[in-house]
Amino acid sequence: MEGFHQSPNIYASEVNIKVKDLDYALTFYQNIIGFKVLEKTNRKAVLTTDGKTPLVTLEQPENVLPKEERMSGLYHFAILLPSRADLSVFLRHFLGTGYPLGAADHYVSEALYITDPDGNGIEVYRDRPSNEWKWENGLVDMATVELDGNSILAESNAEWTGLPSGTIMGHIHLHVGDLQKAEEFYTKGLGFTIVSHYPQAVFLSTGGYHHHIAINTWQGVGAQTPPKNSVGLNWYTLVFPSEAARESAMERLKQLGARVEKKADYYVTSDPSGNQIRLKYVE
Repeated sequence: MEGFHQSPNIYASEVNIKVKDLDYALTFYQNIIGFKVLEKTNRKAVLTTDGKTPLVTLEQPENVLPKEERMSGLYHFAILLPSRADLSVFLRHFLGTGYPLGAADHYVSEALYITDPDGNGIEVYRDRPSNEWKWENGLVDMATVELDGNSILAESNAEWTGLPSGTIMGHIHLHVGDLQKAEEFYTKGLGFTIVSHYPQAVFLSTGGYHHHIAINTWQGVGAQTPPKNSVGLNWYTLVFPSEAARESAMERLKQLGARVEKKADYYVTSDPSGNQIRLKYVE
């Protein structure tokens, strides 16, 4: 890990996902993906890889509705493994489960794509060293080409013991209804920089990362916010490097007309498509 997910950057650290059946989802997230349970109640399970840091929380809402198409919300959350050898171990394990899998080489990273039993998207990836990324005019060169799975499998023959403890939340990719409004919210409001464009998609980061956040209109321009009790994204967390950085971001958000509310040790806002964000500062 090269420090793109620590101060002075702004980065996603935790995702809360709504599922139809908590116990069923938990079996998948533990046995197929390799998370450990940090804490659990009847309707909620907090998942970790290092035994102390929450990465993904699963919640089963009252009167839960299945995930609907053509809505804003989660495209995928992306968990970043410490090394290519870790990706090798994960890939071998995953192929052994027989669960469906997608894959891509993005030049900056090598990625596997999985959909959980409820339709929530998950990316599991490793970064190439940043000195191998190519930049031009402030934009990083990314593409979607075929992954060399055999080369990854040849990297390690270590036994799979779940996700390694150094696994972190690498980025989050969201469906939005209006790309321009979302872009303004994340750049002018939260302080992210545009680093790449795909058709109907924008990739944003801080500190020269290939992306901490991506937004797209692939569910359709004007995609509506899903119901509160629908399967999908509940909220995700952004971590700021200082209280001052968070304060100034909140001020900019308010100037854009976004609501910001104080909760326990964090503030809550939502992007223009209703994707809820917890704004945190960790000393």
